[in-house]
Amino acid sequence: MTKIDIFSGFLGAGKTTLIKKLIAEAFQGEKLVLIENEFGEIAIDGGFLQDAGIEITEMNSGCICCSLVGDFGEALQKVLAQFHPDRILIEPSGVGKLSDVIRAVQNLHMEDVVLNSFTTVADANKCKMYMKNFGEFYNDQIEHANSIILSRTAGIAQKKLDECVELLRAHNAAATIIAAPWDALSGAQILEAMEHKDTLDDELKRLEAEAHEHHHHHDHHSHDGECSCGHDHHDHDEECSCGHDYHHDHDEECSCGHDHRHDHDGECGCGHDHHHDHDGECGCGHDHHHDHDGECACGHDHHHHHADEVFTSWGVETARRFTKEEIENALAALSDSEKYGVILRAKGIVAGQDGGWLHFDFVPEEASVREGSAIVIGRLCVIGAQINEEALKALFA
Repeated sequence: MTKIDIFSGFLGAGKTTLIKKLIAEAFQGEKLVLIENEFGEIAIDGGFLQDAGIEITEMNSGCICCSLVGDFGEALQKVLAQFHPDRILIEPSGVGKLSDVIRAVQNLHMEDVVLNSFTTVADANKCKMYMKNFGEFYNDQIEHANSIILSRTAGIAQKKLDECVELLRAHNAAATIIAAPWDALSGAQILEAMEHKDTLDDELKRLEAEAHEHHHHHDHHSHDGECSCGHDHHDHDEECSCGHDYHHDHDEECSCGHDHRHDHDGECGCGHDHHHDHDGECGCGHDHHHDHDGECACGHDHHHHHADEVFTSWGVETARRFTKEEIENALAALSDSEKYGVILRAKGIVAGQDGGWLHFDFVPEEASVREGSAIVIGRLCVIGAQINEEALKALFA
């Protein structure tokens, strides 16, 4: 029986890092195949994982949920026939909808294959911002996960972490949530939680059994219906430092130095001018004029969007040799949304001037450049909204 594990998560959440940890600490001795679905024309993540010694099948240009359902099924059939793996790891595009990926797997109706887990990785620092600005894609990943693994929780303020968990719980009350820093957990512990072998319900059942054994009967319900978990569930101030022009509620603060327009109800983070009445909400990247009932009167169906309607990508293969400082400066420049567009993710593997190779990652307000293994030719990819391709070409020329 081949197990299939899906690793969803918004752009830059840390899916590849999590997979590398599980390969090293939880999947030892298993025959693995990784199927990646990159958004854009240039594949990068496979290069990050090539040292792990697993077979990698990459698919590009869009999402499994959109144009690649047929290709995905074909790739899965080929993988099963050729490799007979113990486990298939699927890493969809960061802007793919998890519900459609799950459906694509279920619709294949393959024998000797079981959908083992469907996990979403969420950046604890950006949860509220992404939920508001890219809700259609982000919330789908949260709502359909059987486990949610928070990344970058080390050093985060307790108040912000509590709020993040509360927001996630509002969209998915049943999922297992892992909030501990990854360094504090083994890969085996994470896998156990992903497979729902150690859930809150299991823990409550164990406690109940212990209580019966010792003949202790406790009342675990509060009389006034309020939550007794010990956390503050009031709305908190959310601070955005991503460097982009997003819409914030009146209780949100931003220190990025840009002009943020504040709405009362409807909100969008795509960077266009939307005229919303009352609570109409859209994030598709177009100028919509909404009636009082929140519906769009432009004649198009804006309720369900594909990723390529909202996000765009630019990628290039290059033989140029870079210094680490050149890459660091280029990544720092991506915060200029007026010049380059709203950049949500950049990643690449390029040749270094010293003969080595440089691997880099970028999400708003966070970038890393490190030495890594070589690939046949340098590749880099930038993903965002309203990106300026000519400016990006000049930046990395």
